[in-house]
Amino acid sequence: MLLKIIRNVLGCGIVVADKLTRPKAIVRSPEQQARVDAQTANMSLYQFKACPFCVKTRRAIHKLGLNIQTMDAMNDAQARNELQQMGGKIQVPCLRIQEADKDDTWMYESDDIILYLHKQFG
Repeated sequence: MLLKIIRNVLGCGIVVADKLTRPKAIVRSPEQQARVDAQTANMSLYQFKACPFCVKTRRAIHKLGLNIQTMDAMNDAQARNELQQMGGKIQVPCLRIQEADKDDTWMYESDDIILYLHKQFG
């Protein structure tokens, strides 16, 4: 019980610190941003709000100016079930990339996700 309280307090602190120190996003022309938005429309980030690795990934997404849907795998039973059943494990962060005529890609590990996003959109 005590560990859960400590984890929640630290998690809230991490989220607040993230909000206060969030970097500025890349500025693109409206046409460029529309293209990026179209490319990210098929992506979802499964995450826990206070997970430090998820915060790191969300910061990178924000800095790159990406509109990627976030799924709360801790409090949303459907998102958690999708992550486990379709992704194969409950581990966050996890970037789901849906492509036509292909199986979905489930990318785990914050560093791998951030590297992929930088290569695609940085």
